[in-house]
Amino acid sequence: MSERIPPRRRGRTLTRAEIHEMFERLSALNPEPTTELEYSSPFELLVAVTLSAQSTDVGVNKATRRLFPVANTPQAILALGEDGLKRHISTIGLYNAKAKNVIAACRMLVEQHGGEVPRDRESLEALPGVGRKTANVVLNTAFGEPTMAVDTHIFRVSNRTGLAPGKNVREVEDGLLKRVPKQFLHDAHHWLILHGRYVCKARRPECPACVIRDLCRYPDKTPGEPGEPLRAATRPEPR
Repeated sequence: MSERIPPRRRGRTLTRAEIHEMFERLSALNPEPTTELEYSSPFELLVAVTLSAQSTDVGVNKATRRLFPVANTPQAILALGEDGLKRHISTIGLYNAKAKNVIAACRMLVEQHGGEVPRDRESLEALPGVGRKTANVVLNTAFGEPTMAVDTHIFRVSNRTGLAPGKNVREVEDGLLKRVPKQFLHDAHHWLILHGRYVCKARRPECPACVIRDLCRYPDKTPGEPGEPLRAATRPEPR
C-alpha cells in the first residue's frame, strides 16, 4: 500500500493524485470487489437488483434463495404467475409492486429479446421496474461496462470525501465517471458502496479505522486514534 499523503486541504474536492491514492488503497484492501446480491446469471442479477429497491441485500438474498431454485429464467417466472411469484418474495418490502414489475419485465424479455437480458441501457431502462441505477448495476456487474450506479451509500461517500460532490444522484454519477481514473472505473462502484455500507456509515462513520481518513474532506470525522484499516465486507463468489 502506498505511503499516506499528509493531510492538506485544497478545497472541497480531492485532487487527481489524492483520488488515485484513494482507489489504490481501496484496491489493496479488496482486490476483487463484487455485489453482495447472490446471482449466477445476468437475469438473476436483474431480478435481484429489481427486488432490492428499498430493501436490504440480506433480505433479497433470503428471498431469491427460495425463488431461483424454482424459477430463474423469464419463462419460468412467467409460468409461476404473479401470485406464485409473490409467495416467494413476500418477505421483501413492496413485494406486490415488485412482483408486477418482474412479471411485466419477463414478458418483455421473452417477447422482445428472446428471453435474454439486453446489454444496452436503452433496452434495460425500457423494462418495467428498471431505472438508471438498476441498468447501471446490470451493465457493470453482469457485462463489465464501466458504469456507476449511485445509491445512497455512494452518494454519501462521494460528497463526504470530496471525491465527486453533487446535489443529486446524476451530478454525482457524472462527477464520478469524469474523476475516477480509468483503471479503477470498473470496480469503483463496488468499492464505494461497500465502503459506505461498512466504513463510512451514515450515522457514525468508522473514521479511526478508515483507510482513506487522511485524504477525506469530511469535517465531522468520528474521533479516535487511527487503527488497523477496516476492510469493507463482501460476499463470497456467486454460487
